[in-house]
Amino acid sequence: MSIRRRLTVLALGGVLVTGCTSTGSPPAAQPSTPSAAPTSAASSADPTPSDAKPSPASGLPASLTGQRPDWQRCDDWGGDWRCATVNVPLDHAKPSGATLPVALIRKEATDPKRRIGSLLFNFGGPGGSGVDMLPELSGEYEELGERYDLVSFDPRGVSRSSGVVCRTDAEQAAAETRVDSTPDTPAEEAAYLKDAADFGAGCARRSGRVIPYTTTTATARDLDLIRHVLGDAKLHYFGISYGTQLGGTYAHLFPRNVGRLVLDAVVDPTADSAGHARHQTIGFQRALDNYAKSTGQTPEAATARITTLLAALDRRPLTVGDRRLTEGLAVTGVAVTLYSEQSWPLLTQALRAAESGDGAPLLRLADSYNDRDAQGRYATQSHSQRAISCADSSERPTAAQAKALLPEFRRLSPVFGAFLAWDTAGWCAGWPVKGEAKTPAASAPGAAPVLVVGTTGDPATPYEGAERMAKELGEGVGVLVTNKGEGHGAYGTSECVTETVDAYLLDGKVPAYGTTCG
Repeated sequence: MSIRRRLTVLALGGVLVTGCTSTGSPPAAQPSTPSAAPTSAASSADPTPSDAKPSPASGLPASLTGQRPDWQRCDDWGGDWRCATVNVPLDHAKPSGATLPVALIRKEATDPKRRIGSLLFNFGGPGGSGVDMLPELSGEYEELGERYDLVSFDPRGVSRSSGVVCRTDAEQAAAETRVDSTPDTPAEEAAYLKDAADFGAGCARRSGRVIPYTTTTATARDLDLIRHVLGDAKLHYFGISYGTQLGGTYAHLFPRNVGRLVLDAVVDPTADSAGHARHQTIGFQRALDNYAKSTGQTPEAATARITTLLAALDRRPLTVGDRRLTEGLAVTGVAVTLYSEQSWPLLTQALRAAESGDGAPLLRLADSYNDRDAQGRYATQSHSQRAISCADSSERPTAAQAKALLPEFRRLSPVFGAFLAWDTAGWCAGWPVKGEAKTPAASAPGAAPVLVVGTTGDPATPYEGAERMAKELGEGVGVLVTNKGEGHGAYGTSECVTETVDAYLLDGKVPAYGTTCG
């Protein structure tokens, strides 16, 4: 398992009582097999007329560019939501070859006379289902939905869009309790790396035709085709967490097609595998320190308390019914509460319970993060996440390289450091497909202004990533907005950020670079 996921929302309300799962549909709604096989800035941004001629989707045949989505009532969502599919090239290097259906969802603008166009969303992961998440979160975007058609999609390799599947529920449950995520012995190390390689082999067996083509670059090209078939001259886009990497990649590939883009909770485009792990080690410890201060503890005391608990669990996991709370699951349970300040009280309760011998609350928190429901069924988002990440990254760190990181990472965070150092080696170990590049490209000379929103207390995508993304996009393109606060993502939690973003998306008002909220 990994805490590298970058999602904007984790539904933890009531999790200590009910054991709710995290964002997206319940795991039962996720397919057990692929659902469809592949066959400085200006002061304002000019609006794009809703009737402007769509920019062409470069290099694609008319059979794809001439598509018109057949919008039908969604099976899983009522009201005004409509679903459709758009066919995209399985391999963009062979645009006239095999295709892959991408699932879309849309709610049309409620004020059509003032309609700007479509606003496409990616909520993160990677591997999050936009078809599931947009209706769930649409209340936050009600004002935007007056003048935009709200649109999202399941990216290639995700859920309804030929979702990647790598292992069974039983295999996933066994790995969670059998494999030590911070191996201390040669035997534990071998088991850890073997499990990682087995995961990749399972992806190859079950989803081998799809996994070579799950890169963010390919999804960005899909996004441009979707923009075209929706009839939009420019892409208006709201990317959150991993969605910021997708947005930066799109801007790099199609700078002239950039409309109004917002990137919130930003992935650092300059970081390699070790760099991302280092950022999260710092970010999660920073959030934990802030949590500690809010409870009247010193960061040092809170950290020592948790590391003592983790060491005890490493020696002897707590029995919870027919399951066990291991050290790795406990780390995950701690981490998930740091995504939002509103979840901090859950951490207090769970730690007290575990110290008293009751591991159930921490285990339920870990389950919420790992997409496991009360019946022991897992969603496949973690499968898609790994397939996308390993297709993107050309790096394959070794166990020796991970060990070399341990002293530094443990110093940065006694709680999360070892976990994230080892994750660099385990994440893509033995992956059956070569990755694309060490780091993604995000420079976008000539693009319209892109809002880049970073939160100072963000654990999963630390604030420094927003600074680097703004610089990578280029002068006059990246517009940095700083949110002084806690949590992963600022829109909808910071009134100031929400107003700033809405003014940009609705009225084209570009804030000054370095605008600060909070």
